[in-house]
Amino acid sequence: MEVSFHLLGMGSSPVQLTAGQVVATEQWQFTLSLNALPNGKRVQLFVVPLRQNAATESWHRVQLSLKFAGLSFECIFCNGFQSWSESREFWPTEVIKPLRSIAKPLMYYYGDTHFEHIKRGKNWLHSWTYTYFRKAPNQLLLIGSNQEANAFTLFQHDLAHQQVLVERDFEGWTFEQATPIFDLFIAEGADRPIFQQWFEQMAIPAPKAPPMSGWTSWYNYYTDISEALLQKHIEGFAARDFPIQIFQIDDGYQTRVGDWFSIKDSFPNGMRSIAEAIHAKGYKAGLWLAPFVCERRSQLYQAHPDWLLRDAKGRPVRAGYAPIWSGYFYALDFYHPEVQAYLAEVLHTFVQTWDFDLLKLDFLYAVCLLPRPDKTRAQILHEALHFIREAVGQETLLLGCGVPLGPSFGLFDYCRIGADIHLKWEHRLLTFLRNRERVSTILSLRSALGRWHLSGLAFQNDPDVFILRQANHQLTPTQQNTILQVNALTGHLLFCSDAMEEYTNSQEQTYYQGHAHLHAQVQQVEQLSLDVYLIEVQTDGGVQRVLANLSGEGFEYQGSYIPAYAVEIIK
Repeated sequence: MEVSFHLLGMGSSPVQLTAGQVVATEQWQFTLSLNALPNGKRVQLFVVPLRQNAATESWHRVQLSLKFAGLSFECIFCNGFQSWSESREFWPTEVIKPLRSIAKPLMYYYGDTHFEHIKRGKNWLHSWTYTYFRKAPNQLLLIGSNQEANAFTLFQHDLAHQQVLVERDFEGWTFEQATPIFDLFIAEGADRPIFQQWFEQMAIPAPKAPPMSGWTSWYNYYTDISEALLQKHIEGFAARDFPIQIFQIDDGYQTRVGDWFSIKDSFPNGMRSIAEAIHAKGYKAGLWLAPFVCERRSQLYQAHPDWLLRDAKGRPVRAGYAPIWSGYFYALDFYHPEVQAYLAEVLHTFVQTWDFDLLKLDFLYAVCLLPRPDKTRAQILHEALHFIREAVGQETLLLGCGVPLGPSFGLFDYCRIGADIHLKWEHRLLTFLRNRERVSTILSLRSALGRWHLSGLAFQNDPDVFILRQANHQLTPTQQNTILQVNALTGHLLFCSDAMEEYTNSQEQTYYQGHAHLHAQVQQVEQLSLDVYLIEVQTDGGVQRVLANLSGEGFEYQGSYIPAYAVEIIK
């Protein structure tokens, strides 16, 4: 493996490095460290400031080039920028297409479009925090960043020159002492053991939260919820004795996003009352909020314009567009003292006064859209998440969503690892716009199968909901069953949004069949072709092989024929 580095923006040429070699500029000294691991190396590039208050304005990005001589591989895993971003193994001939220009005003900050230096097109693939080369079934070469709390790490695969360009988003980082600006884990092995080794290298403890199942209001009722509706389902689920542990109230209880103490008239007894009703049936009570955004028509937006995050020209930063709210919504300036005081009050009220056990935290990417003069985007996100954890305490369960994953490793109990499902298999308009964070059932399943290896290490995976009901969607029964089976196999938080008390005997049987996989341990996921996956699962009876065909065509594998959109156990 050859290593070289380049200070982008300084006009320097790439510098070839060997272990222990020192390279100096007028203000900085760089040293490369290569330490052997049982099956790979730990690569660290240290920087030492040679002058007091040395500034990094001229090299916001440092690029490390890794060349692997004679590397043979089948495909490359590309981890998307945040929870919703498409994340899967890509074939070398594939292209990650950019968001169409017409969509940028609405979706610019959802993914990595705002990192405009990313190379896209033929012979280029990119990944965040970690990536790997699939060399053979259950054999990969993993490259992961050990240090995501202080800067995002971008891996750009330059396939034409057989190299990986590793960059870190340093804008806003100040250096006062010797610092490893790169700290990479590079090792080869079987899927699960190699990821376990990487997380041990990062010293991230395994999540303590157990696998759980639950119900959420969103994918059936969206914002049209009420105390009476929720009470009806609480009573109905308990009467049928469904094995759910969490009853989670999603968006729609508040009048506007950002106005968390302004509760709709449809909740006449308030939020503590509904939490008590949930607890009375033996369930944990969950509540949704988007702590770092507010919508345009909210009281917060109108009364506190100084709380909004603003760009270099003083304009409020739009975090996205949601027709179901009031159009554009905006990021809050987390470091404004009054914003932190407000969020602390909100979190204390939700947990201590209203008595909710789980908080689903959504649209978290918005807190780190822009760096500060003294903090990188990753540092902002990491500090904001620590702020939330300290505010709610260790006993409150946290479910992250819409969040860049690397800086959040070890901070959530559960985390969404894919896009929101759609009430259809695919969203054609958002596909045309090339939105990699789009509402899409197939996109959600791809990422669930792509990021399965994080569950039980970084947090417990939440692959989003399944749907078994007959109305209010356009999914076939086969597709519905596939969503349930894939989610149960690859995740450890299994949510539904159906009126389960109305299930037929057949639907109830399907539910229990899927629920039985919740505690299964995936050993390997092999992508046989685009949207066809072989899953090996450890069960009490041994290893079980499951083939998931997410494509619209039948697939033959070793004498077994798997219909379109189906999941089947194979011999």
